[in-house]
Amino acid sequence: MSLSKLNGEAKTIAGAAVLLGVLSFASRAVGFVRDRILSGEFGAGDVLDAYYAAFKMPDFVFNLLVVGALSAGFIPLFVKALQSDKEKKAAWQFTNNVLNILGLVSFVAAILMAIFARPLAQVIAPGFEGVREEMVVTFTRVMLLAECFLSLSVIFGSVLQGLKRFLFYALAPIFYNFGIIAGVLWLVPIFGPVGLAWGVVLGAFFHCLIQVIGVFGLGYRYHWSFNFRDRALIEMIKLTGPRVLGLAVAQINVVVTTILASFLVTGSTTIFNFAYNISYLPIGIIGVSYAVAIFPSLAEHIERKENEKFIETISSGVRQVLFLIIPCTIVFLLLRAQIVRVVVGAGKFSWADTIITADTLALITFSFFAQCLNYLLTRAFFALSDTKTPLVVGLISAIVNIVTAWFLMPQFGVLALGAAMSLSTLVSFVLLWVLLRIRLGTLRETEILRSLWLLTLAGLASALATQAMKPLVVKYISLETFFGVLSQGLIAGGLGIAVYLAVALMLKSPEAQTFVSALRRKLFKAYQPKEIVPTA
Repeated sequence: MSLSKLNGEAKTIAGAAVLLGVLSFASRAVGFVRDRILSGEFGAGDVLDAYYAAFKMPDFVFNLLVVGALSAGFIPLFVKALQSDKEKKAAWQFTNNVLNILGLVSFVAAILMAIFARPLAQVIAPGFEGVREEMVVTFTRVMLLAECFLSLSVIFGSVLQGLKRFLFYALAPIFYNFGIIAGVLWLVPIFGPVGLAWGVVLGAFFHCLIQVIGVFGLGYRYHWSFNFRDRALIEMIKLTGPRVLGLAVAQINVVVTTILASFLVTGSTTIFNFAYNISYLPIGIIGVSYAVAIFPSLAEHIERKENEKFIETISSGVRQVLFLIIPCTIVFLLLRAQIVRVVVGAGKFSWADTIITADTLALITFSFFAQCLNYLLTRAFFALSDTKTPLVVGLISAIVNIVTAWFLMPQFGVLALGAAMSLSTLVSFVLLWVLLRIRLGTLRETEILRSLWLLTLAGLASALATQAMKPLVVKYISLETFFGVLSQGLIAGGLGIAVYLAVALMLKSPEAQTFVSALRRKLFKAYQPKEIVPTA
């Protein structure tokens, strides 16, 4: 099979979301293996506190310089260039110009940050002293090289999204995690704790390489282009300003959370990051996958002035996301201790650490639906060339997060960070929804509420089945071993999800039918369903 056929164009949003979701699950599975190895080797202590803190400042600058420039403007402009030139010459010209300019900016930023790594470390983790501070400085300098690779990788990933070729884009995070695991297993024994940082660099190289292969398979070829006067580049920069400010708010939010965690007991930074990483499993599989899959279609509808299709696509995406995230929320709430124990409960990671991580995870879980839908709603504003609204909403959300965490921390410790994150996410969701509805006139809420009623009934059945199965499993399988805990989680959670799907299909949920059709289409090529869109 040729590379172009392997990396074929997605024909439907649901089909693209299924592909992205499956590979996102694979990525998170590898990520869980990564976290389990990290927790087993180092526990909730100084090394991992420094490791996670060191990510923050490079990520801050990387998100501002690269993600800010590309997330709002690149894909719509790339799609526009594709439609103006069937041979893709204009699109490749635009890609190379952005690649060279952003690549240079990222490289210069990395050098400057390496020079000022120590004062930056004192800002990001003021509660760290001595060895922990020194490790943050060393880790940060090494990880800056990884950000250079990721800068290039995000550009190639945006090209793949614009072309609706999602396979290599979705494979990249899996290879990224492989690199980090290699760092723990083989580089740490050679170089000591700094091997963790070199593992991140190796993972970032893999992340970039796999997407380069995918883009070259579609006809892309590199050539020198460095034109600041290019119209498409200028238009992208205009969209970038508010988006960069929006990301700055989000990243400052992350940085402040890290700063607050640095003043808590040792291990709090690690515990919060583990809880967040685990919670990202359904968010990445569902929320991010659908947002990525839907964005090119939204951009096309706006470019063609198809307003009704634009609204229909958003409403359909919301319903499909709710269909998928409801059972995940139930499973994560009812099986949170089992999930945490399986993922990170090994070696030096104690039972007390497991319990507090599980409780933090539970608090984050309450906002799963809002986190997922925020990705989709934000993409809708981007497709409308509106980056200012998400900026303002992000600023309000960040203030809510920081203030809530500050007031709750003295009493609840690291749990306050999870509670503050959920509350701020819910505030962001409400604001985005209301403002988008005002702009569009409707988001077809009647259809969404009708679907939500059916899915709520299926969710209640799922919760009862999951909770009833937990004690039954204990009668036959001991929870004293890893496989015992894993078995209880898989059996109880698997039954709950099966009951949810069965009840949803029995109630003739359109979203359940769409999901099953998309899944069959991916598994059986001869099966060619049409997406089911309920009539108003």
